[in-house]
Amino acid sequence: MRRWNGWGDESVAFALNEDALAFLARRIGAGTPVVDAAFGQACARIGASRLPAHRLIDRGLIDTSPEVRLRNALGQSLPDWLRLRYGVIETAPDGVAYPESAQDVRELFDYARACGASVIAQGGGTSVAGHLTAPHGVQPVLAVNMTRFRQLHFLDTESQLATFGAGVFGPDLEAQLRARGYTLGHFPQSFEYSTLGGWIATRSSGQQSLRYGRIEQLFRGGSVETPAGTLDIPTFPASAAGTDLREMVLGSEGRLGILTEATVRVTPLPQYEAFHAVFFPDWTEAETAVRLVVQAGLSLSMLRLSNALETTTMLALAGHKKMISLLEGYLSLRGCKDGKCMLMVGVSGHKSLARAALREALALTLPHGGVHVGRYMGEKWKQNRFRNVYLRNAAWEHGYAIDTVETAVDWPRVEAMMHAVEAAAVGALALHGERVHTYTHLSHLYAQGASVYTTFVYRLAGDYASDLARWRALKRAASLAIVESGGTISHQHGVGSDHAPYLAAEKGELGISAMRALFAHFDPTQMMNPGKLLP
Repeated sequence: MRRWNGWGDESVAFALNEDALAFLARRIGAGTPVVDAAFGQACARIGASRLPAHRLIDRGLIDTSPEVRLRNALGQSLPDWLRLRYGVIETAPDGVAYPESAQDVRELFDYARACGASVIAQGGGTSVAGHLTAPHGVQPVLAVNMTRFRQLHFLDTESQLATFGAGVFGPDLEAQLRARGYTLGHFPQSFEYSTLGGWIATRSSGQQSLRYGRIEQLFRGGSVETPAGTLDIPTFPASAAGTDLREMVLGSEGRLGILTEATVRVTPLPQYEAFHAVFFPDWTEAETAVRLVVQAGLSLSMLRLSNALETTTMLALAGHKKMISLLEGYLSLRGCKDGKCMLMVGVSGHKSLARAALREALALTLPHGGVHVGRYMGEKWKQNRFRNVYLRNAAWEHGYAIDTVETAVDWPRVEAMMHAVEAAAVGALALHGERVHTYTHLSHLYAQGASVYTTFVYRLAGDYASDLARWRALKRAASLAIVESGGTISHQHGVGSDHAPYLAAEKGELGISAMRALFAHFDPTQMMNPGKLLP
């Protein structure tokens, strides 16, 4: 059973060991556990449905029970967690629809139009940017849950294209492809619970995008139901025929319609895959080395560089105290001491080519003090890459909140961005009399620049209003630091409502008005996910 007020499956836990808790206590103080609201209490906060009776409800296409509405009300952002954990359910959809065909979606649009309802597309509910929150007001809200659109419809092995229902979850998508010898290769940390349609709507990026590509490179065509009609996007290897319709759908966050079917580029399963760890003596050497590696154009699948404090944190959370102590001693002898930074290098593909690429990458790190420690840490990372997010649950249980922001900048701005975001968070929580444990990694690397992904761990106050105020202060300070340092407000999480106030700095007034005009063309009455994406 999936958790209703946290991350993932209720049966899965990723505990914080005593050493990790002691580490956090030294850094920011001991946390005080919070008493969570019960599921029944939260359901009781949801009022009666405002949707009028209709045959769509009578035939079970729309569920208006409080339990289902609550489970489809929010995503996984920290404000969403605060509302659920404290039982402060300010808004929720008035009903949740479960369509099984494009015709069902069109009927739902007709129904929503007739009763003046707004429509929010729902996939896996893993948004961390406020994409799913129902707007306040008297207007009813209909959530359209797309997870029954999960079949593989067609696999073209000659063109290496696969067509899926857009509501397919990551593991189901991969299982259907792997049974036929293929992979999409798109593995965001939310992989287990996010959907293909959600990846496309938010411009998602997977952990191995260096080989397989971001979702905009994988998405080749599909079908979108909009209030104005059906938008069919055919597949072409390339086209010079005007505006690329895919680009209008990518990152649209449910504002112009609902993607029902998507065709994606797939790849034969790799013959070989491995993840290795390399340590550097300091950030300057590490950043220089990874820039040279990525600009060399090697056939790698992943480069992920942690700064010194993230490296220290990962080693503290790892457990295996004796083994980590031996590793630290060895690294110290090789010149990697207090300021050391860890790089994960991944390769996937034909065995001989992957191994050759790895050798070349490791050779490029040597002049910058790179110390290769083999596959063990890389393979442990691979085993836990979808479990690490469960630490949010464990941290909460001990009285700590975990949140993140991410951006992308060109290489000359990377280090300055990292320092600016971390300093902004420290300053914001200092005004609340609190410390924050903040650390950063470069999650995706490009020849032009890199994504800068920063994590914040801080103590919970123990009441909804105070914890929301702390989050707002931290989020605003970090977002302003991103904008003022010349970064995009989102590299991989989308905009939603949390990032919308900062979008104009990136798009400009003319760009924002163009987006408004585009959405109005497909959705003249503005019923699709109002209040999201655009400021």
